[in-house]
Amino acid sequence: MKKRFLHTFFVLFVLLITRSGFSQTVTKDSLLTSGIDTTIKVRPANPKADAIISYAKTFLGVPYRYGGTTPSGFDCSGFINYIFGNFGFSLVRTSYGLAELGETIKLSDIQPGDLMFFKGSNVNSTVVGHVAMVVEVTPSAIKFIHSANGGVRIDNFKTSEYYIRRYVKTKRLDYGG
Repeated sequence: MKKRFLHTFFVLFVLLITRSGFSQTVTKDSLLTSGIDTTIKVRPANPKADAIISYAKTFLGVPYRYGGTTPSGFDCSGFINYIFGNFGFSLVRTSYGLAELGETIKLSDIQPGDLMFFKGSNVNSTVVGHVAMVVEVTPSAIKFIHSANGGVRIDNFKTSEYYIRRYVKTKRLDYGG
């Protein structure tokens, strides 16, 4: 009971720090070794999520374009909207709007197809400014695809100080049956 209380207290403390503008104190090492459960649970594959991920990967290398919503250039939310739109989803256009959809997921429960949300370039902001889709989860990696500087690419959350410091939350959309 005491260990659970301390774990909950630490998580709330980290959230309080990140929300109060002191998020630069959250580092890769502190996040991954802080006692937060980052153990990955094995889950059955989701065929629809797998199809969406495969389709998204066909756009690797497409250039970043602010406000872009087509394969000639995407911004982050334009990319997510385009990919999901191909599978019949009608989503809101902005990353902060997308962050309000679906179910909030703990990092320890993350799986391919989930959407990860980050602050924009200002680490002291409290506003969601970037969105990415999880494409692979292993004990050493949470890989996500997104459109950012350099175009559509895949990055590893667990090894990226930049994204760890800007992480806000993860959401899961309902893929249906």
